Amino acid sequence: MESALYPIQNKYRFNTLMNGSWQFETDPDSIGLKEGWNKELPDPEAMPVPGTFAKLTTKRERKYYTGDFWYQKDFFVPSFLQGRDIFIRFGSVTHRAKVFINGHEVGQHEGGFLPFQVKISDYIQFDQSNRLTILVNNELSEKTIPCGTETVLSNGQKLAQPYFDFFNYSGIMRNVWLLALPQIQITNFKLDYQLSNNTATINYQIESNDNDTEFKITLLDHEEALISTTSKDTGRLTVKNPHLWQPSDPYLYKIKIEMLQNAKIVDEYIDQIGIRTIKVVNDKILLNNQPIYLKGFGKHEDFNILGKVTNESIIKRDYECMKWIGANCFRSSHYPYAEEWYQYADKYGFLIIDEVPAVGLNRSVTNFLNVTNSNQSHFFAAKTVPQLKQVHQQEIKEMIDRDQRHPSVIAWSLFNEPESTTPESYDYFQDIFTYAKKLDPQKRPYTGTLVMGSGPKADRLHSLCDIVCLNRYYGWYVAGGPEIVNAKRMLMDELNGWQDLKLNKPFVFTKFGADTLASLHQLPDEMWSQEYQNEYYQMYFDIFKKYPFIQGELVWNFADFKTSEGIMRVGGNAKGVFTREREPKDIAFVLRKRWR
Repeated sequence: MESALYPIQNKYRFNTLMNGSWQFETDPDSIGLKEGWNKELPDPEAMPVPGTFAKLTTKRERKYYTGDFWYQKDFFVPSFLQGRDIFIRFGSVTHRAKVFINGHEVGQHEGGFLPFQVKISDYIQFDQSNRLTILVNNELSEKTIPCGTETVLSNGQKLAQPYFDFFNYSGIMRNVWLLALPQIQITNFKLDYQLSNNTATINYQIESNDNDTEFKITLLDHEEALISTTSKDTGRLTVKNPHLWQPSDPYLYKIKIEMLQNAKIVDEYIDQIGIRTIKVVNDKILLNNQPIYLKGFGKHEDFNILGKVTNESIIKRDYECMKWIGANCFRSSHYPYAEEWYQYADKYGFLIIDEVPAVGLNRSVTNFLNVTNSNQSHFFAAKTVPQLKQVHQQEIKEMIDRDQRHPSVIAWSLFNEPESTTPESYDYFQDIFTYAKKLDPQKRPYTGTLVMGSGPKADRLHSLCDIVCLNRYYGWYVAGGPEIVNAKRMLMDELNGWQDLKLNKPFVFTKFGADTLASLHQLPDEMWSQEYQNEYYQMYFDIFKKYPFIQGELVWNFADFKTSEGIMRVGGNAKGVFTREREPKDIAFVLRKRWR
């Protein structure tokens, strides 16, 4: 079951975190279900939740473990919660999960970066110990989002081979909640905003699990003064002289939704919302009908020891660093982040391009060097495509359902660097965009990031995008070092080609960067030195100002991050403006001067 509403606690809704020390066991031969591990693990070890085993081990085999693995935890449900619907809610489980309560399967979920919840009311014992068990699998294929493959080593161990350039961390890496909700409950609500003169209209739609109910919707300002109220499940709220949400002034209203049956309140949900509009007009991105230039980063959920584990201290530090440098935007590359990221963005006034985990739809992570119509790149002609598309669409739906209320979310990214030059790729993504555009009531712009080599003559996907997003590495993977003068010419030639198409769309550079060692200084500058990173970015910035249709620069990456090991990666990807410890490299001060 999808879980679109973040847990809150009030008179009608109870929750408690189940984080802490759990039992854990790997299952390399996939025998656990047959042998009853859903009831009791035979030889478990302690494992923190949220956590990822890859960062907590000293053994290579465990770090790269691929296959089935199990989590188990005993828990207690007090009898005062009887009469409510009891759920377990997972912030995410990477990449797929089957959930058992007291040995009974109660639900499953595909996809490692979005929340889900399972109803357990019929399987628990009140005032007694209960057992929660999760069978998790982290294997990758061309049927999964993200994509990859696997090989088997000579010792029989499976090894994931991602088609993407970040480490395949897995496990229960976000919060786990026990929820007790009223049996008649609010399940979601959707909002859309319209601005006219000095009036804002909020169109809303409340979703619930019962049609025989009434609603009261109340809008309060920041000081909790009454602004507007109404009493239907679908309708509109009117706000005179609205205080609009924007990066420089992220003003939040409070919406209170009360659900009534026989004139008695049976459920209540309260959330913060920001009134703002976002749209594309010609080659401009308009926030509240005013052009805005995007400045910021592609990021990753990544930190030493934690991997992708949700940690609010890291979230806070990252926003403080982005605020210090003068950024106003980031892309949730390459997956939806934990919900707390979006809550902070709403409060801090950051814009987010929210990205579904559609990364690796291209059979090699190094295909960005030369995407052509060759057989190697003919990804969307495979027999796996129908199943892949189904998973892709489901994850888009879950992402939009979860994040559509956040004022910080200004666009949906439906892919990152897929095969994009073949007829099959266009057919696939035409279906994806058609599906996605039915889901968001605010009709935010839809986009995706185009891989290096998918230029104005070869690319087939830009016509589907409201914003054209380019990932480009002229000066690094192509024409780097002493050839950087050629890189400048190559980048300008490509941009001239896009300009000649007269698309009348905004372009945003969503990836451009150079690996840099924080300790390396060179004169004259050389690749990997901080001086070269500065020269690289200055080349791009000098070119951007020549092309008015460029409406954003999201540099790659906010911070150094972990990848699979290889000859191109010394300890990971070092393109960060900040180190993995969130300390600034020299380029951070260059960007701060440019963006502030």
